Amino acid sequence: MKSLKWVALSLVLIPALATIQAKPKKTDKLPAVFNEARYFYVEAVDGDEFNPRLLPEDRQAIVDVETALTKWNRYTLTARRSDADLVFVVRKGRVADTDVGVSGGSGAPNGASIQAGNGSQDCDGPQGRNRPQNASGRAGCEADQGAAVSFGGEVGPPDDLLEIYVANARAVDQAKSRGALLWEHRVAGGLDRPDLALFKRFKDQVERDYPPQASQPKKP
Repeated sequence: MKSLKWVALSLVLIPALATIQAKPKKTDKLPAVFNEARYFYVEAVDGDEFNPRLLPEDRQAIVDVETALTKWNRYTLTARRSDADLVFVVRKGRVADTDVGVSGGSGAPNGASIQAGNGSQDCDGPQGRNRPQNASGRAGCEADQGAAVSFGGEVGPPDDLLEIYVANARAVDQAKSRGALLWEHRVAGGLDRPDLALFKRFKDQVERDYPPQASQPKKP
């Protein structure tokens, strides 16, 4: 009899435990400010779209996110960050965006030093002096008829980045204090057109937690 009772109890408990384990985890709800905000501003990690030092990829990402937000029609674009409720910050991923420059003559422009191997080489010295070899075994500073090659560029995370801040209206220096970070994701190609996967992820989360309210029919 006892064995029969245990069998019957198992038949009741096992399905109940399976139901509990199969229950999906509750997702974290976005802060209410995303439902209450009205105005937005978009800039890059390195500055706004009018910053002359901004890379073209970041400037284009600003335009793309502004366009997507405007089409969404949930928030309104403002020309000044101080008037925004939400600040969207973008950055295109890049591993090595390199510029190469070549100068003729004495091997280093304006008497600059060329870094090779583990040491710095003075290119102003007479030929045959102060010219240690680099790792490849070649002299760091070539003869006067040689050319100097300089490398410079932007190196950073390979993934695209989208951050969203609640604007800090009381900040004295807006450029140094965007406000409190509310949302941040990064993914390779996440700001590529036409999908803008990072923006789409944010939009889907907002509409999941705060669905658009259907317009009420006007009373006659």
